[in-house]
Amino acid sequence: MTQPGNDTPSMLLVDDDDTFREVLARAMTKRGFAVTTANSVETALPLARANPPEYAVIDLKMNGASGLVLVQTLHELDPATRIVILTGYASIATAVEAIKLGATQYLSKPANADEIVAAFGHNATTDVPLEAQPASIGRLEWEHIQRVLRENDDNITVTARVLNMHRRTLQRKLAKRPNN
Repeated sequence: MTQPGNDTPSMLLVDDDDTFREVLARAMTKRGFAVTTANSVETALPLARANPPEYAVIDLKMNGASGLVLVQTLHELDPATRIVILTGYASIATAVEAIKLGATQYLSKPANADEIVAAFGHNATTDVPLEAQPASIGRLEWEHIQRVLRENDDNITVTARVLNMHRRTLQRKLAKRPNN
């Protein structure tokens, strides 16, 4: 929250990439936000509980807990918090999960400060675009693998066993990003 007498909106920025986090924090400060940073969900949780932010930018995949844990906690602390999830591992299933947990928008990396600020203005319940074409089988398979991987705490060996797939085959599939 903003401090009494201070109109600067507060922002919590959580990303384990030190360089990206520092550059984005400077850019957001220039855009009028009072930015607090953290490099993991575990270090961000006490900051969020002590002073729930009005805005949050959270990386999805970091060392330790998933950014989705922080999304859920921030939403429970203050449902009005505008939350943007950033990730280099975009999938429709994860985007839907983030929105269900309280995120405002979901952006693929690299996203710049202007895209993030614009994403804060989106309304997650009404701005859900429908695909003109259904997803390809490759895309559906990739999203299913991502969901099962997330359910198994990103453990590739366990995920391969659950999918009845050889571990190296799974690793090859994870390295490929579907076109559609």
